[in-house]
Amino acid sequence: MGRKSIKDIRQQEIVRALYKTAKAEGLHNASIKKVADEMNVNPSLILHYFKTKEDLIFALIDYILNRYLNIYTIKSNRSSIDQLMEVLNNIFSRKWNTLVSDDVYYNCFTLIFRDPLIQKKYRQLHDSLRESLTEHLEACIDEGSLQLDDPKITANLIYTILEGAYFYLCMVPDTQTRTEVMDQHKKHAFAILGIEYKKA
Repeated sequence: MGRKSIKDIRQQEIVRALYKTAKAEGLHNASIKKVADEMNVNPSLILHYFKTKEDLIFALIDYILNRYLNIYTIKSNRSSIDQLMEVLNNIFSRKWNTLVSDDVYYNCFTLIFRDPLIQKKYRQLHDSLRESLTEHLEACIDEGSLQLDDPKITANLIYTILEGAYFYLCMVPDTQTRTEVMDQHKKHAFAILGIEYKKA
């Protein structure tokens, strides 16, 4: 596989600088100048790679998608059901927060109501996550370890449960309560799949 171009490397550096700025000050306060200040470069360098702030935000959403897909990075030398269990344990945990800050995610999310292109990007992000889970469910069906009528609908249902949990947990500062709520939702997801739930 070829090496990344200088352009790709520089664009990723700029996107990470936007992420840091948005996390610290909010996306609405993250100007091209502030991103440049974060990198200790001239704003003209940012504009060389991203013509507008909107272009930079699009790249940030792609960055978020790639970060979220890391939740599916698991050991592949095991049975499909064991891989699925690891995925479920990952997605029903606060591991998401180590991948992407809730602040940045929801700051970007609010833009879907004003920008059709950003709305499309977010739809693609969520569809990709659902598709990845669907693939795991299909592998388990092929293996004979799960019986589901429609893995796609099941994956959508599990993500609906998950997203509701995460949205609510953004408003819960107490760690113990957050853990209990997430555990309840995880148990329900396991029940949908017909998998015995064992509390970690």
